[in-house]
Amino acid sequence: MLPLEIAPAEVKRRLDSGSKLYLIDCREPFERAQATIHGSELVPMRSVPAALAQLQLRAAEAPLVVFCHHGVRSLNVVSWLRQQGLENCQSLSGGIDQWSVQIDPQVPRY
Repeated sequence: MLPLEIAPAEVKRRLDSGSKLYLIDCREPFERAQATIHGSELVPMRSVPAALAQLQLRAAEAPLVVFCHHGVRSLNVVSWLRQQGLENCQSLSGGIDQWSVQIDPQVPRY
């Protein structure tokens, strides 16, 4: 089974190598308006249960990398998804904040 978390540098390495990943942003729309990771899809945490079937279809194609601001909500989402039997998912450790620090300083910190 995959570890619950994945480091920003590993996500970047996989994306750069051409690996398909689904980046799932579990923050709120107002947070996404402040900063986002290019190519990500917004599925706010409260709407994850309603989006379970859609997320299962995505995970059948490629791993899901769930992120939030600092990595707490996304860890909760990944834990819940795994309880539902969706194992092809990981939380971005440190969230979009660490993505900004380590990978893409063009992504605003807030």
